[in-house]
This record gives sequence, C-alpha cells and structure tokens, in this order.
Amino acid sequence: MKNFLGKTFAAFIIVSLMSFIKSPNMRFDEGMFPLSEISKLDLSAAGLKIPQKEIYNPDSTSLIDALVNVGGCTGSFVSDQGLIITNHHCAFSAVQLASTPENDYLENGFVAKTQEQEIEAKGLTCRITDSYEDVSDEILTTASQVNNPVDRLAVIKQKIKEIENRAEKDDSTITAQVSEMFIGKTYVLFRYKTIKDVRLVYVPQRKIGEFGGETDNWVWPRHTGDFSFMRAYVAQDGSPATYSKENVPYQPKKHIKVNANGAQEGDFTFILGYPGRTFRNYPWQFTDYQEKYQLPYISNLYTYQNQVMEKIGQQKGRASELALATRIKRNANVLKNYQGKLKGLNNLNLVDQKRLEDQKLIAFINDSLELKSQYGNLMANIDRVYQQINNNAYQDLWFDHIYGSSSLLRIAREINNFKKEIYNRPISQREEYFSANAGKLEKQLNEIYDSYDYDVDKTLFTEMVVRANRLPLNQKIKIISYRTRGFNPEEQSAEFANNLFQFTRLKDPQYVKRNLFRNVGFILSYKDPILNFEQELSQEKERHDLESERQTATLNELLADYVRVKELFQKKGFLPDANRTLRLTYGYVQGFYPADGTYSMPFTTIRGIIEKGKTDLTDYKYPSVIKDLWERKDFGTFKSDTLNDVPVCFLYNMDTTGGNSGSPILNAYGELIGVNFDRAYEATINDYAWNQNYSRSIGEGI
Repeated sequence: MKNFLGKTFAAFIIVSLMSFIKSPNMRFDEGMFPLSEISKLDLSAAGLKIPQKEIYNPDSTSLIDALVNVGGCTGSFVSDQGLIITNHHCAFSAVQLASTPENDYLENGFVAKTQEQEIEAKGLTCRITDSYEDVSDEILTTASQVNNPVDRLAVIKQKIKEIENRAEKDDSTITAQVSEMFIGKTYVLFRYKTIKDVRLVYVPQRKIGEFGGETDNWVWPRHTGDFSFMRAYVAQDGSPATYSKENVPYQPKKHIKVNANGAQEGDFTFILGYPGRTFRNYPWQFTDYQEKYQLPYISNLYTYQNQVMEKIGQQKGRASELALATRIKRNANVLKNYQGKLKGLNNLNLVDQKRLEDQKLIAFINDSLELKSQYGNLMANIDRVYQQINNNAYQDLWFDHIYGSSSLLRIAREINNFKKEIYNRPISQREEYFSANAGKLEKQLNEIYDSYDYDVDKTLFTEMVVRANRLPLNQKIKIISYRTRGFNPEEQSAEFANNLFQFTRLKDPQYVKRNLFRNVGFILSYKDPILNFEQELSQEKERHDLESERQTATLNELLADYVRVKELFQKKGFLPDANRTLRLTYGYVQGFYPADGTYSMPFTTIRGIIEKGKTDLTDYKYPSVIKDLWERKDFGTFKSDTLNDVPVCFLYNMDTTGGNSGSPILNAYGELIGVNFDRAYEATINDYAWNQNYSRSIGEGI
C-alpha cells in the first residue's frame, strides 16, 4: 500500500488495515481502467456477483451501453425511453439558459409531469461510446521516419485527422476521435454516437441541488441533492436530430436497473464513466509547475473574476445574475478544487516524493550500461524542457486565459476566423461559403451572448490588460506593452480598455444580429476596434504558440521514454492517465480518517441537513417540508434501519476525477445505488496521486 502521509500517520494506517481485516474478501486495484483492461481484472474476487462480461462485452449488449457523456459529465440511462440520471451541476448551464426572472428554474427547480412539458436543454448533447480500436501502429509507423520533434508531432496530428475522417466516411452515423492513451506511445480510435436533442425532465430546487453551496463544495460530510433527470430524443427513424417537437424518446440498447435499497458500509461498488484528466505518469517537474504556477495563478484569477461577477450581478438584478450563474459556478468549483490541491501538495510534500522517485529512476538507468546508453540523458533533457516552460510560465498562463476572460474577445475571434475562411476562398465561392456557414456562426455568437454582460466583460478585460503589464520583462505581451506605454501603465491599461469597449459595436448583440449576417460583402467590409485588436493579439499568440508547440513536441517524445523506462524500473505496467474516455473503477463503501483522531463515517442523513440548517449561513437553507417530514419520522420506504434515518450521501474508495460527475454507482449486481458527484477535499490531488488512506469520492445515495 502506498503511503504518502509518512510515519506520523502510523496509527492512521493501522486503522485502515483493520478495516480491511474486518472484511477478508476485499481486494482492490487502484486505477481508472480502460475498456481494454477490464477483462484482465478479477472482479468476482473483489465482490462482483454478476458475470464480468455483463459490464463490458464487445460482442453483445452490456452495462457500458447504458452510459452517456453529457455536458462534459457522465450520465446513465435508467429507462427504455431515454431517461438519463446525472448531476444537478451537470445540467446547471442548460437550466440557467432556460430560466428567466419570471420562470426561475435555477432557483425554484422544475419537473415535467408529461413528456410534452420537458424543456430543451440548450447546449447539451449526449455522446455514447459505440466501439474502439487501437491505431497506435498506423500512427507511429507514419511518424517513425521523422526526427524533428515539431515535424513529428505535426505528422501525428495529420495522421490522427486522417483516421478520424476515414472512420466517419465509413460510418456517417458516428463521430470519430483518436485519443492519446500514453503520450507518444498509444493511440485509440473511439467511435461515438451523438444525440443532439436533450431535454430537462427534473431539476431540484437550488436549496436542494446546491445545499451547502461553496461552504460544503469538495467537503465531507455532505448533504447535497446533486442530481437531475434528462431525456434523450431522436428523429422518428432513430437517427440523431436537433430539437424538434416531432422527435421521439431514444431507446437505448441497455438501461440500468435502480435498487432503491441503496448501499451498506463495506459493500462492493463500481463506477463506469468518462473521467477527465489525470497526471500520474508524469515526472516531478510537472507537479512542481502545478504547485508553483498553474494552481496559484488560476486560483487568484478566478477569485477576482467571481468577486466582480457577483457584485455586478447583485447590482443589476436577477436577469444579470442568471446570465452569469454558470460561469460563477464553474469558476467556484475549479477554485475550491485548486485550493484543495495546493493544500494537499503542501501537506504531503508530493513534489519532493516524486523527485525522490525520479532520482531512484536515474540511479536505475545508470546501473545498466544498456539503459544508460539509451536513456542516460533522459531525465536531464526533461528537466531542461521544464526549465524553459517555467521561465515563460506567466506569459503562457496569460495567453491561456485572455479569451476566457472576455466574451467580446471570443466573439471577435469567431468573426475574424470566419472572415479569414471567406478570404481564403476564390471570389466566386465566397457567397456560397457565407450562405452555408453564416447560420453556424450566428449560433456560436448567440451562445456566447447568452452569458455576456457588458460591465463584467469590460472589468475583466481591463484586469487582464493590467496583469499583462505586471508580467516580468522577458514575458511581456508586445501588443499590450505597445498600446499602454507611459509613466503609469495601469492607468494607461484602463484607458486603453475603456476606449476599446466604448467604440466597439460588438457590445450590442442586436446590432450584430441585424447587420453582420446580411451578406458576405457587409461582414468582409465591417471594421471594429475589438476585431482589429483581436487580429493582432491572435497573431502574437500564434508566434507564442509555435514555441510552446516545440516544447510540447520535445516533451512528448521524452515522456514516452519516461514511461517505458519506469515500467522496467517498477517491473509493472501503468494504466494510462484518464483522458475523457470510458473507464471503470471499483472499490468499497468506506469511511476514512482525514486527520488524526477524526473519523469520517461513510454516510450522512437527513439529521445532518436539519443540524446545518440551524446556522445563519444562507448555504444551509432548505425547503421546510424536509424538516416537517423528518420530525414526524415520516421516512416512507427510504429509512435505513442501520442509520435509523434517511441516508443522503455516502463515501467510497473508488478512483474518480473530473468528468466522473454523474457517473452511476453500481452495486455487486450492476444495479444503480447512487450517482457520483464529488471528491473529499483531501482527495482533490487524485489527479496527481491516489492513496487508499485519503482518496474518497462522494456520491448521492439513490
């Protein structure tokens, strides 16, 4: 068992071991297992009560067929009429777009009593994994004759595009995507079916769906009702189709049976889902970069952005608050996650531990003449690239977040890219291209305008210009420095941003809709200060990105060798890091000791909602009917005899990360007993390292 907590937590470890001794049949394999690895597991020994092929069977229907990727989260079909269960926070953006001050579904919730009452979930689609195929040999053979790292990466990208286009040409009903499983080493082609018409069926009141708010986010004990229901629709012939009243509910190959009895402590459980990104197969320098640069920078930026958005939203009223709600929620979620990671990295000295592991790897390489001849410079070369990355870290991060900080800048980028596409065509074809694609551009701009607020946009853009002027001399943004030079750069920054926003007509969505799409001549001749600025900014960013791409290409080759030699050193293979492809993880319902002398039980109950509600915190307001029923002990069929209460949320030691939100939690019989939605604060560093002692995920009890 890996132990990142050191000798001071010896008692902690003994207690953890005792919990396993209590259940002698428990066995566990850390990891998020790709479909290709599931057959290598012995899940029956771990506690699975159904044939393993019922989870994943490439030759027949299995539980995998009940999984969907929805809005960057995971969901699962729970009926043969396309009904999907997922998290409330996964449906949040669609609920926000459907809400108005008059019909405030975000605050009051929503339930469709009939299918006709279901509301379009704007911006959401469902993606279902249809099949997969290893295409590593084809890609690596093509790239094998190319020595220059940048050229090699370009060849790989081109080959990936070729394979994806070929797959979509062979089957027009799928979307193809090649995912890199191990950097520079393993590539898998995934074929996805996409459902374009998704509708809201049930959304809880905000007092339920976000009970605990940011106070409890990423924290245990948890009492949040973080779940929603949606429904997938298709055309009457079963083909994917955009929203239409004529569409019919999608009939999945498989849907999951709900077991309303829930779970007990020690129960075997497993999760299927689409976890986002982990970085466990990376050298110590990567984690060091996260701790020193990325995590603090984004935490600071998002704190500022949310303070601005919340203040302006409150000043301008409910319509503005609704427009900004999704962005604030996403920022807040990332912010607290990053704060937890920073705390965990610091508490566990994870960078030092990874550095020590890599030092042992260097010694292992040097002990073998054969390995030394092949990999003798590997670690020094990796270190050299990361030194270059660190030397330009703040400029990189500024470029990474400038477009995300301004809606108008993103709008300008979309328009400029569209104009460029027109200019790149012969004059005789420009009108045709405009007619065929103007509607798509208009839709993209409308989606950005849905969450646009002029005052927020101007304030956040000004802040980014100010931050650009604070960058170290070797990392300055030339276009900003040139336009804001003077005795007081910060004052000049504000003046520059004010002029840009004062004279742009892109700030008026109605003007854009009325004029920009009239004809190809108008859009090509249209001039605007933000369009001009974005064009210059994108050119500077392209030059910057060329250097970043060179570093990435060099690093990709080095990291492929890093994993190869580490496999030899540790005498075992590695699971590929999570990359938004379908995975399985399994474990047990289990509490833990987050600190010395403090035990976290694996279940919370309604009692905890009532207790938290006694405080003055607005995060802990809940519908009064809950207290009325609880005081009458009117638990219906939902009472747990063990807890003598109604369970709300529960803990388990499964390996999850972002993207697993909404993943079905399944029992030994493959039945739904909950919905995953979070990790405990101590487990936010799962992205870099997993540990049985503190890695716990949080689910909504069924």
